[in-house]
Amino acid sequence: MKDPREIIIRPVITENTYDMMENNVYTFEVAKTSNKVEIRQAIEALFNVKVTKVNTSNVKSKPKRVRQQPGRTRTWKKAMVTLAEGESIELFATN
Repeated sequence: MKDPREIIIRPVITENTYDMMENNVYTFEVAKTSNKVEIRQAIEALFNVKVTKVNTSNVKSKPKRVRQQPGRTRTWKKAMVTLAEGESIELFATN
């Protein structure tokens, strides 16, 4: 099995994903080569929670421009992880 830190790259925090956290759905950027089983095992190992469902999607690149140079953003893989009832992941440290 791969190291869980190689599979889970970072959490995705937007207004939409922040609202989804109320329904126990957390969004992460994951390695492109990872599958749903590896993502489930990595989340359970890193955060000690029970995962009930994993949805994945490949995010396509968008055309961008910096001054006169055209280019594209990078492609990446997104995983929406649903946790069991009563479980949660503390993404922000509270002082």
